[in-house]
Amino acid sequence: MNIILLGPPGAGKGTQARKLVEERNMIQLSTGDMLREARSSGTEMGNKVAAIMDAGQLVTDEIVIGLIEEKLEGDHGGGFIFDGFPRTLAQADALGDLLQRHGTKLDAVIEMQVDDEALVQRITARSTCADCGEVYNDNTKPIPADGKCANCGGTEFKRRADDNEESLRTRLMEYYKKTSPLIGYYYAKGDLKPVNGLGEIDEVAAEIAGVLG
Repeated sequence: MNIILLGPPGAGKGTQARKLVEERNMIQLSTGDMLREARSSGTEMGNKVAAIMDAGQLVTDEIVIGLIEEKLEGDHGGGFIFDGFPRTLAQADALGDLLQRHGTKLDAVIEMQVDDEALVQRITARSTCADCGEVYNDNTKPIPADGKCANCGGTEFKRRADDNEESLRTRLMEYYKKTSPLIGYYYAKGDLKPVNGLGEIDEVAAEIAGVLG
């Protein structure tokens, strides 16, 4: 099963992807992770990625698609989760063509719907465990009183520098300008499956499970 997790920054795509990896043996393909992995790999593609990033330039769609294709040729596990890709209509077309060449397809595009104001309140109160990535929130899921992560026992927590209201609203506007057209694109294809992205983590996971069957 191959799916896309679609939604604005802070909607919880990474959290839900981790649950799907654990529960369904799916493989998460995060653009950022793939670029970092490629950069340190020492391969021809990795060296090309490193040169582009070191020059402060944007990695082309062609290179990202190439990295995804390398993953598709490996162990498929329980299928792929595309997290953070595609971001544009051109990337969506390229991904569709790539999957078709490999004799597979998308099974669902999960749109994690959120309310902007509620999202701002949630994200500006967010912190994560530096060791395992467990997410905490000052209001709804505070860091345990003993200062230890409930998941791994780590004691170091961090906040993203751009998890502030001004930066988040800028990121949201960028998302709506560039990525939200994908909602109509996948709706027209019959692939779009909306879920409430502002529910509790397990509630959202249950909605996604209901969609995937």
